[in-house]
Amino acid sequence: MLNHHPSIEMLTDYAAGSLALAYSLSVSTHLEHCSECQQHVRKLEVLGANLFTQTAPENQSLSFLKQSFFEKLTEEEQDRTSETLAENKQKSVKNWFDDYKIPASLRQFVPNNYDELSWMKLSPSVKIATLCDEDGIQVSLTRIKAGAHIPTHTHAGEEITLVLEGAFSDEKGVYARGDFVSRNASHKHKPMVTKDAECICLTVLDAPIEFTGWLTRFFNPIMRRYHPQTQ
Repeated sequence: MLNHHPSIEMLTDYAAGSLALAYSLSVSTHLEHCSECQQHVRKLEVLGANLFTQTAPENQSLSFLKQSFFEKLTEEEQDRTSETLAENKQKSVKNWFDDYKIPASLRQFVPNNYDELSWMKLSPSVKIATLCDEDGIQVSLTRIKAGAHIPTHTHAGEEITLVLEGAFSDEKGVYARGDFVSRNASHKHKPMVTKDAECICLTVLDAPIEFTGWLTRFFNPIMRRYHPQTQ
């Protein structure tokens, strides 16, 4: 059971197709872990379709569009059910095999495994791999060793963090696989990874983070150099 989710405003924009692609990627990845938000998005899509029907002229093409819409929802639900059954069957056969599973939303960037990416070492415990940038919004992966932490920092803009593997905590709580964490310029935190496993997170940034420690502030020029907003 996940405890941290995208806001209803973000889910509404996602369902309407008006959310920026970088943020849509993070929401799509969260939805792979969260049945609760899947239901919210389906309801929002149906609501949007109903509103469209009520405000548009009634004609044959609109009726066909509506029918196709609901057929697509049914097909997607059946596909999700089939995929879940297949995954459960595979787990029952190979329950001894413990490996990272790349979310479907990220396979265009990570086809096989996380190790194949080009990682930039920020410290002996922290690595970052940039996946893409879209309109100045950077999408990257952050990989942190078990028991390590990211130094205290603030945000010049909005930061979305989605936990892919492992878990971490900060001053506001504990975040495990699938949790969706949103931070902005009003937040300052020091993420700490649990000691049992490394943590891999998907991160979406519309501005570089700013380290606040007297020593770690030397990393700020590096972070700005690799962010598209400052290039």
